[in-house]
Amino acid sequence: MTQTAITSISPSFIVRNVPTTLAFYCEMLGFKIEYQHPDHDPFFAIVQRNGAMIFLKAVGVEPLPNCKRHPWARWDVYASVPDPDELAAEFKSRGVAFSKPLQDTNDGLRGFELEDPDGHILFFGRPR
Repeated sequence: MTQTAITSISPSFIVRNVPTTLAFYCEMLGFKIEYQHPDHDPFFAIVQRNGAMIFLKAVGVEPLPNCKRHPWARWDVYASVPDPDELAAEFKSRGVAFSKPLQDTNDGLRGFELEDPDGHILFFGRPR
């Protein structure tokens, strides 16, 4: 039996405030709004950059990123990028603060971490 391709996978984040989080992903990280619920105070949106999508939803509870559950399991997202050095320079030019700088990690990766407004940790990198 042949396998059907899975072309992408997208995390779904609980956020405090969708407009605030949308602003961060669009203005700081270069994502575009793919969908935004039409309410005046939207509770759901999707952002996309190239093949990466993130679903954002405000449901009236405090977000619980992985790093708040287990500090040793920090990442909520691993984003595979062909050139983490170039992406780090792009983000730095937009004033993005990194929670961990661009580096070669102990687990064989090259990349960097950043934290979104709701505490989700995103790692952008690739295997060395």
